[in-house]
Amino acid sequence: MPTFALNFYNPAVAEQLRSLRKTATIRLGDKSSKYRKGMIVTVLCGVRYGQRERVFDAVIDKVEVKPLAELSPREIEHDNPELRRPEELAHFLSQLYNREVTEEAIVTVIRFSQIVTPA
Repeated sequence: MPTFALNFYNPAVAEQLRSLRKTATIRLGDKSSKYRKGMIVTVLCGVRYGQRERVFDAVIDKVEVKPLAELSPREIEHDNPELRRPEELAHFLSQLYNREVTEEAIVTVIRFSQIVTPA
């Protein structure tokens, strides 16, 4: 059983995860010491400090740290299928973190793949 988690607090994300439309998360700051390639994590959705739903277990495929402005449209789309441009993501992250986020901000792109159990 994994002991690390990727937590998502937005309820709309659960369906994106289940449908495999969301295969990455872009986190503010350098999270490379916390998440590493090959790590097994449990993907959870729910409210902060409340109940969470286990969506699936996943393996981390890639962890990359870079300025938000250097993100490709594809990297952004893997995190949020509704967005494509760095300025859109900066606005989204500003709302999520409840503070201003600029395109100069350092972010960590965490790509993950669902682990499926054979039937």
